Parts: sequence; C-alpha cells; structure tokens
Amino acid sequence: MSKTTTDTSPAGTSPGGAEDQDLGAAGSQLSTAPAEDAPSMPALGVIGWARWFWRQLTSMRVALLLLLLLSLGAIPGSLIPQTGIDATQVEDFRQRHETLAPIYDKLGLFHVYSSVWFSAIYILLFVSLIGCIVPRTWQFVGQLRGRPPKAPKRLTRLPAYTTWRTEAEPEQVREAALALLKKRRFRAHAAGDAVAAEKGYLREVGNLVFHIALIVMLVAFAWGQLFKFEGNKLILEGDGFSNTLTQYDDQKSGTLFTPDDLEPFSFVLKDFKGTYEATGPNRGTPRTYEADVTYSVGAYGEEKQTTVKVNEPLKIDGSKVYLVSHGYAPVLTVRDGRGNVVMDREAVPLLPLDANVTSSGAVKVMDGYRNAEGKKEQLGFNAHFLPAYGGKGTTMLSRFPALINPMLALSAYHGDLGVDSGIPQSVYQLDKKNLKEFKDSDGKLFKKQLAIGQTMTLPDGAGSVTFEGVKEWAGFQITRQPASGWALAGAVAAIFGLAGSLFIQRRRVWVRAVKGADGVTVVEMAGLGRSESAKVPEELGELAGILYERAPGAPEPDPSPRSGPPDTPDPAAVPAERAEKK
Repeated sequence: MSKTTTDTSPAGTSPGGAEDQDLGAAGSQLSTAPAEDAPSMPALGVIGWARWFWRQLTSMRVALLLLLLLSLGAIPGSLIPQTGIDATQVEDFRQRHETLAPIYDKLGLFHVYSSVWFSAIYILLFVSLIGCIVPRTWQFVGQLRGRPPKAPKRLTRLPAYTTWRTEAEPEQVREAALALLKKRRFRAHAAGDAVAAEKGYLREVGNLVFHIALIVMLVAFAWGQLFKFEGNKLILEGDGFSNTLTQYDDQKSGTLFTPDDLEPFSFVLKDFKGTYEATGPNRGTPRTYEADVTYSVGAYGEEKQTTVKVNEPLKIDGSKVYLVSHGYAPVLTVRDGRGNVVMDREAVPLLPLDANVTSSGAVKVMDGYRNAEGKKEQLGFNAHFLPAYGGKGTTMLSRFPALINPMLALSAYHGDLGVDSGIPQSVYQLDKKNLKEFKDSDGKLFKKQLAIGQTMTLPDGAGSVTFEGVKEWAGFQITRQPASGWALAGAVAAIFGLAGSLFIQRRRVWVRAVKGADGVTVVEMAGLGRSESAKVPEELGELAGILYERAPGAPEPDPSPRSGPPDTPDPAAVPAERAEKK
C-alpha cells in the first residue's frame, strides 16, 4: 500500500531529532526578500550610524510606513484649498479663519504637494524603494542563472510527500520524472539519485515589477507636476485662439514649466451644437455637446477640421484641448446720448448659474460714450439672461437650456467703471464704487426686460441699448501633462505585478528513485512551497499519479516476515489520495 503523508512539523525541522534540523539548500528562501537581522545598536562612528540608517531606510517596514505617510499627507491637499489650484478660495479661507490661516502657512498646508515635509516623504520613499529593489534584483538574477537545489536526504520531512515501489529501473523513473516536470514548465535537472525542479519564478518577477512600477509612477507624477500646464479659454462662435500665455483667461503651471514648452497651434470655433432631453424625468439633461473647430499646427500649418466632444479632446502633440463648458452671449448695440454707436453688435459672454443655463454677468462700455450733455462717461449694466423665459409673472429662471424664448434683463449704471485704475477686476462683475444708478420715474434703479430686437432707452436722453441676438460660446481647457503615459503604464504594471506576486505560488518538487534492499525501485516524491498553500500538495498528487502510470507499482510480495529495515515502505499501488496540506 502506498504512503501519502503530510508533515505536521515546520519545514526545516523534524520530529526525529537533531540530525534533521536543517534542510540545507533545499529549504532556502523561495523569494528574494532580504533576511531580517535581529535588532542591534549601530557601531560607534559616522560610518556605523550611516550603515544602520541605510539598513533601516531600505527595509520593507520603513517603505510601507513611508507609503502610509504619503497617503496621509495627501489628505490635507484634498480638504484644504491649495494655492496652485484656486488662489481665490485660499484668500477666502484666510479671511474666514484668521487664527488657523497663519498656522496652515507655517505647516505648508496651502501648498501641500510642494511643501518641504511632503517632498521629504516623497524622496525618502523613492530612495527606500530603490534600496529594496536593487539587491533583490541581483539576487533574483543569480537564482535564474543557477539551478534548483538538490533533494534533501530525508524527503519525508517535507510538508507534502508520497512514495511507492516499482519494477522500473531508477534511471527510467528519473528520466520519466524529468520529462514530466519539464512538460509542466518546471525548471528541472537531474541531481544525483533525484530530480530537482522548481516553478513559480513569476511570483518574484511580479513582486519586482510591482516595486519598479511604483518607482516609475513616482517619477512620472513628479515629472508631471514639475512640467505640467493647464489653462482655460472662453471662445465665442467665430472667434479663434492661439496657444500663447496672453490668450488664456486663466492658467497654472508646474515649477519648471516655461512658455517655450507650449506647442504652437491655433484653432477657430466654427459652431457649437448642444442637444437636450426634451421630455421625461431627465428633461433638460444634455445629450450631446459638440464644437466644430478648424485648427492648424505651427505658423504655416495646414488647416484641418475636427469636432471636439466631451471626453473626446483634440490632441496636438503633447497638448489636449477639452470641451468643458458652454453658455450664451447676448449681442448688443449701444448708442450714446447723441445717437452715436459706441458698441456695435458686440457679443457679451455671461456665466451659467444652473443646469438650465440661467446666466448672469456684466456689460461694460468703457470707451467712446458721451452722455446727453456731451461729457465722457462709462456705462455699466448688470445682465441676467434666460434662454427659455417662462413669461410675465414667472420666476427669473430659465425653463430649459436651449434657446426657446430668450430674454435679457438689464439694470443700468453710469460713471467710472474703475478699469483705468490698474487694479485687475472681473469682466463678469461691476465695481459700483464710482458708479451711479440710472433712475426710473419712481426714483428706483432703471431696469428692463428685453426680447430679441427690443431696445432699452436710457433716462434723460443718455442713450439706448438694443438686444440684437444671441451667440453661443464654448469653454475649452488646454492641458499639457507630460509623463502621463508613463504613469498609466506604471499603474497597469503595478496591478499585474501585484496580482502575480499574490496568486502565483513558487514551489519546489523532488523525485528520488533508488534501489531498495530487496532490489525493487523505491520512488519518493516531495514538494515544498514558500507558504502553506494547498496548491503544492494537490499538484504533487497530480504529478505522482501521472508518474505512477509511467512507473506502475510493483506487485505485492507473498505474505512473509519482512526482512527490510523498519522504515522500508510496503509494496506500493497507485497513490490512493493526493498529498494534503500539512
């Protein structure tokens, strides 16, 4: 009867005594993880402390700790306004939290990702990963160049073990075992009276790939932050854009970015198309946003036509042009007190306030205007636009985002807009500090609702405003994110590497075939894995079954007193069960 056993003692020890306490090379580590040294105080002197610090920094526990600190350090960058993202919110935070703001300034919490402490964690993690990977890589290369270790003296001490007797010659058994293991993609070779095989090297490859991918991602993210660029531009239908810093409405960039890094291209917004759900619970929800543009690359590049859609940007070299927003721009004609045109059919973009594109903004007439007395002044209007007005008596909110019944509401001011003071101001807001209200007959602020084609006549012969029509505008975001492809490749490689290191089991198998005391060949098979995985015993049982078919068991001897040593196995039949997990 066959013997299929599972050892309940740890690999590397034996219940039999001190002679079995060391498996030798067969029990060596099945990974390239460096052995953990017992904690010890560093030797005196600078070199001793430097070696001790390096060992600590390149240990896996420190790498994991730094990775945890990096994750925790990113939390304030998500919760606290950042100067590199929105300086306006940072200033608002300072005004509302006069006590916390100075503390945050000292801790660098308004610019977390460029702070000293975050950069220190980032760099230490980078160095720690390199210090972990380099020695493990060289060790793994050495393992690939070597051969699986020869079988230990007593295979019965391994976690998975089986044996039987056969009439086949030992050489035939070893040749069959070598062919079988190589067919199963084991690295196998004959070593003395046994065949040694090993499989699962991709586990360590996955581990190394995962750590190398982390380094690639760290470098890619750092490179992207240093050389990144992002800018926004609002463009009216029929207007164009050239990729220079002065053309942007707002922009932000990395520390090492220079204007020379911008790709030379330009484009013109020919037409914007938007469609919306007309009925049902999703009424008003956008179905399509499309911007038809004509673009060219370089000063004398050939013009090409394309359509930019949401999440389908225009890609030009290292830059991407995204369609991010949409709105309306009423077209106005303004005349002064003498009837002279001071604003001729000019489109004024307004900003959406809700999903139905209820919009607001300001109209500023800065040059050329003279009042009824012939004095130079400036005009300002608060504008409120509804693309789908519900009619008189309804709220001043649009009923639908498309142009169905456009209405423009204006309230009028005159005086000094403050644009000549040199202080920057928003084009969508009026600075009323030096402005005076136009008054109606009741002494209230003069305002009026206009449909397309209607005119608002200012009091006391101060001029008029005519609502000529509506243009659409599109908001574009131009981004330049270098090394983003490397970051994506690193992330994908990290996922596959981690999956390989978790699901691939590295294991060793030995097959020994020798003549027994009675002249019958004794076959022993044993397996050893890095961890106590059920895969090793199951795989060993399957291999043993196949090998048994090629070297079948010897017939049972006649019943008689056994003359062999006590540990000599009984005549074997096919293994009745697979090796089980110890």
